[in-house]
Amino acid sequence: MLIALPLLVIPVVLYNIVVLTGLMGGGGSVAADATLREAMFSIPMASGSSWNVGVGDLILFLSLILLFFELLKSTSSQKVAIVNHALSMILFVVCLVEFLLIKGFATSTFFLIVVMVMLDVLAGFIVTIISARKDLEFGAG
Repeated sequence: MLIALPLLVIPVVLYNIVVLTGLMGGGGSVAADATLREAMFSIPMASGSSWNVGVGDLILFLSLILLFFELLKSTSSQKVAIVNHALSMILFVVCLVEFLLIKGFATSTFFLIVVMVMLDVLAGFIVTIISARKDLEFGAG
C-alpha cells in the first residue's frame, strides 16, 4: 500500500521542515525565503562565474525527478493507482492551503512545487480517463 503514496509528498515535507523550523526561530517569511536561497555550495563554471546552489534549488531538483516517476506511475492501470490519484489530490489541496494561508509558503520555490503536484493530479486523471475510454471502445468493438 506504500506504493499508493504520492512521491511528491517528500519535497513537500522537506519544504515544510525547512520553512517551519526557520519560522520557529522568529524570522518570519523573509527569513524562510532567505534560508531557501542561501547557497549551500558553489560550482565553478567554465565562464568564470560560479553557480550557487541553495536548499530551495535542491528541493526543486528533487521535485522534478519525483514528478517524472509520478508520471510514470500514473500510466499504471492497477487499482492502487486510483488511491494514488486521490492522495495526490489531497496533497494538492494541502499545498494550496499552505501556499495561500501560511507564512513562509508564499515563495516561488513552493509555488513551483504546488504546480508540480497539480500536474501530477491532472496527469493521473487524464491518463486514467484516456485508458478507461480505450478499454470501453475495445470492449464495444
